[in-house]
Amino acid sequence: QKMLTQQLRELEADGVLNRIIYNQVPPKVEYELTDYGTSLAPALQMLCSWGEQHIEKTISEGEDVLVISGENE
Repeated sequence: QKMLTQQLRELEADGVLNRIIYNQVPPKVEYELTDYGTSLAPALQMLCSWGEQHIEKTISEGEDVLVISGENE
């Protein structure tokens, strides 16, 4: 929880996210992408495509793609 909050605050400070605070009980906070944050979409799409190709390559070589903690211990 602490790390997520820290990352969200850093993204907000960098202008990637807007934080919306609702004055209610219990407290509610929402985040939205700024126009600047939305400009990251092409780069993220390229990373996603690479990841999909990596998974296909890894599966074709017979390697484990996902290992769930505790499953192989």
